[in-house]
Amino acid sequence: MSERGSLIRDPRWRAVVAAFVLNGLLFGAWASRVPAFKEGFGLEPSVLGALLLALAGGAIVSFPFAGAISEKWGPERLTIWCSWGYAPALLLLAVAPTPVLLGLALFVFGAFHGAMDVAMNGWGAKVEEKLGRSTMSIFHAMFSLGAGLGAGTGYVAAGFAISPLPQFALVAIIGLVTALWVLYAAPIPKAEKPRAGEKAPFLALPTGSLFLVGLIAFSTSMGEGAMADWSAVFLRLASDVDEARAALGYAVFSVAMVLTRLMGGVLVERWGPVAVTRASAVVAFSGVMTSVFGASFGLSLAGFALMGVGYAVVMPLVFSRAANDPHVAPGPAIASVATLGYGGLLLGPPIIGFVAQATGMRLSFLVLAALALLALTLAGRLRSA
Repeated sequence: MSERGSLIRDPRWRAVVAAFVLNGLLFGAWASRVPAFKEGFGLEPSVLGALLLALAGGAIVSFPFAGAISEKWGPERLTIWCSWGYAPALLLLAVAPTPVLLGLALFVFGAFHGAMDVAMNGWGAKVEEKLGRSTMSIFHAMFSLGAGLGAGTGYVAAGFAISPLPQFALVAIIGLVTALWVLYAAPIPKAEKPRAGEKAPFLALPTGSLFLVGLIAFSTSMGEGAMADWSAVFLRLASDVDEARAALGYAVFSVAMVLTRLMGGVLVERWGPVAVTRASAVVAFSGVMTSVFGASFGLSLAGFALMGVGYAVVMPLVFSRAANDPHVAPGPAIASVATLGYGGLLLGPPIIGFVAQATGMRLSFLVLAALALLALTLAGRLRSA
């Protein structure tokens, strides 16, 4: 009680939690309504994949610049600035009248999502270091919690035949106001000078050991991205369920991630990052195979839950490893692995779309099984630098 209570009373910890919840909430709200956009515009899987590539492009473009800005002005300030733009960007998606304009809106939405992700992870790493406790997994649990809540609003809206615009407006207003109330209560220090021997390039790209760490992130986060944008479509096509039930897929996935991430600190302290990552990869692989070859809606949901458990802890471990790199400053280091890591999160959906066009929706998820095995192979790179 006293240890957890001390965390809750810390305004810096609360602020990072609020940022992660807001980031997940907005992304989950969008992810839950992808079928509505697909059907509203009459999009083929390949066309939808191309549109989702715009979201990926916006995020990937923002990563290196966000790393440099975060290092110069501080991740706290950048997190708040991104919050102001990210919530309105969600509304742009709902009012886009054509697929082309939807693609442009997705690019803007992705840019704010990516920049905020780099900033809040940098802020989280600083708070983790000052508290002297492993809390990054909890922060990422809050992202998953937010994503689950966002997906839940999609389930309710779809069930009552409510269009995305009023749903997105309600989520954006409530989420932004609540998050900013907590964010502005936290102390905002001046940007810290780089540590001796650190490099702070303007464009942060992964090299050396950070490149391999980034590949681990890519391997797992591509699955997370695919689940965000394709889980509902997968269930509709593979299990023949309605839109409301299909929205449950991402919600189940997110809840599994939340519960696992809440236990992540304990698991890492007991078994270490390498063993935990290897076990996570095996569980993720099992989940993909269960979803692909399961013969029922229930088995697909069970597979999604296993995937949530398998993907849950890896990204927090990747960001913690990057933030403590001895050769690169935290901001650029986090941005560099995010370029691959969240590049996978956002490139996953369009890649799955293109594969689904050629092989069918169900078999396209086998790409995720192969990537889980790659993460298993590279897990040793998460040893402390």
